[in-house]
Amino acid sequence: MEADPGHSPTAKLQKQGKKLSDALRISAYVFSTGLLMFTALVNASSWLMQNITLGNFWQTAWLEFYDYMEGDEWTIFLIGAALVPALAFWGFNGILLVADVTGKPTFITRYRIQLGKNDPVDRKKLWKAIYTALGNQFFVSFPMLVAMFYIMQWWENTFSKELPTFQWFLVELSIFTVVEEILFYYTHRLVHHPVLYKHIHKKHHEWTAPIGVVSIYAHPIEHIVSNTLPVMTGPMIMGSHIVSVSAWFSIALITTSISHCGYHLPLLPSPEFHDFHHLKFNQCYGVLGVLDFLHGTDKMFRQSKAFERHKVLLSLTPLSESIPEPPRKEE
Repeated sequence: MEADPGHSPTAKLQKQGKKLSDALRISAYVFSTGLLMFTALVNASSWLMQNITLGNFWQTAWLEFYDYMEGDEWTIFLIGAALVPALAFWGFNGILLVADVTGKPTFITRYRIQLGKNDPVDRKKLWKAIYTALGNQFFVSFPMLVAMFYIMQWWENTFSKELPTFQWFLVELSIFTVVEEILFYYTHRLVHHPVLYKHIHKKHHEWTAPIGVVSIYAHPIEHIVSNTLPVMTGPMIMGSHIVSVSAWFSIALITTSISHCGYHLPLLPSPEFHDFHHLKFNQCYGVLGVLDFLHGTDKMFRQSKAFERHKVLLSLTPLSESIPEPPRKEE
């Protein structure tokens, strides 16, 4: 009896080689396109910052704030790394919570991804999520920020009177994003191991249809390993200025809130990728999706309607209407 040539070692190697080749080709295309776009963005943004924001406006504002704080590095760090990001998080989620609880304004709720879910949200479940999120911020994130403060002091650049250039901030932002993608993807997959999932990550997945505040609704261990360290590591490696740290933390918190919010709103980044993860559990572990593609953990997602909707919405028509889910087959 002859062996099936499709299952021979040579065929398997060829198949794996083709998959690797395709992945490298797509990665090269993505990164080269991203580099061109990034270069154009840097040049355009630099011109705007120089000519429209009156040159040294931000530098002057920073020096005035620094002098007002009398150079107290701990207070400056506390405001920049804790207070400003927290206000950004709760300010953004406060708007979403109004929609979650009241179902209004319809301008937001009509863009719900999982139709019929959280309409309205279970208030008992919501309060539990809010208390947990606040607990994680005060009793987990804050002690980690204390340790981070001393690491950043060692760099002797975090509290410099001279702000980094806008070009350098964009470079740092790119590095922070890559570091977060790598650390979050692998730590996230780690907590999906059956042993860790049962005792740690299952808490976060109580919400199969998430809302914004659920982004930091997690077991304390998960909040340390998977939520906070991936975001903190980039600035600690780079020895970044406190203004860059504050901006990055705020961006990261708002972005993860969008990923969990349950609404695919116009002009905002698509939350379909991570929403699909909460729906299916074993898909879409990362932030950008690059590592999911390389590891094949987005195959089901790519075959779904959610993948077709995974884009920035540039119209007022909800994507749930223009690209609806196929009707369920009758049992």
